[in-house]
Amino acid sequence: MKIRLGVLALLEAKPCKGDELAAFLQEGRELALAEQGTVTWYTFKINDSNYGMFDTFETNDARDAHLAGKMPRAISQVASDLLTSTPDIRTVDVVAFK
Repeated sequence: MKIRLGVLALLEAKPCKGDELAAFLQEGRELALAEQGTVTWYTFKINDSNYGMFDTFETNDARDAHLAGKMPRAISQVASDLLTSTPDIRTVDVVAFK
């Protein structure tokens, strides 16, 4: 397996919406499981209002499919209610992993 690509998404919850954002991210696991090209998918909490996702892929096609897939659409549907701003989404290269 050659995990060489990733996506890092940082999200900031509106005041008092952190728990709702965390629940939304937990539900997103089912969407990630359905993506054949997504090797790993993590969501994490930085503090009560800052959360993130980190996904890994073997190919550009898999990463592109993820970025055009159901999770970004789901985020856009809840963004105005849960987020203070547009998510900060970055494509990254994986340098090393274990």
